[in-house]
Amino acid sequence: MSAAADLGFIHRFIAGRETGKSPLLLLHGTGGDESDLVPLAERITPGTTILAPRGKVLEHGMPRFFRRTSEGWDRDDLVARTDELGDFLKRAREAYGIGKPIVLGYSNGANIAWSLMLKEPDALAGAILMRAMLPFDPRPLPDLKDLPVLLLAGKYDELIPMTQAGLLAALLGESGADVTYETLPAGHGLTEQDLKLATSWLASRRMPHG
Repeated sequence: MSAAADLGFIHRFIAGRETGKSPLLLLHGTGGDESDLVPLAERITPGTTILAPRGKVLEHGMPRFFRRTSEGWDRDDLVARTDELGDFLKRAREAYGIGKPIVLGYSNGANIAWSLMLKEPDALAGAILMRAMLPFDPRPLPDLKDLPVLLLAGKYDELIPMTQAGLLAALLGESGADVTYETLPAGHGLTEQDLKLATSWLASRRMPHG
């Protein structure tokens, strides 16, 4: 099922067959859209309810979730867009009658996902962050209260230094999250190993779905 921007974002909502699973909030990378990660989600956890917004920022015509400048991230825009995404999630949960989601974000989507985790610690049931990075210190940190997080980094990622992925894993752990950090023999693109790790990580955890 597709939906328009009546909740603030162009998005897709797909009602799942498995009502006992936490829904997935899919956040695409630069140049993706609301359909980009749906096939991946359906492979790693078939039958799960899916909520997938499209980023509202355009960079050379490519959708993103927050702006960049020549110096790096536009941090003021990141704050504003994180608030906007959090508001959308609240409205969508009420409109569709769904529980707290696990966020699955890739690249730019993974970066706004951790920003949302830090801004609204109670908004998510868990997180799968693929090719995320930490280019600045976002302290002070909230208490993430054992929030389960899977962080997948590529050893040969041409866009994200391994040190910045490792710093994000350490920071989320410092916040109290239950972090699983895996480095893969991969670049920025996703691989079959990413999907296998995400599948097994989800299957090994009983996420709350209320």
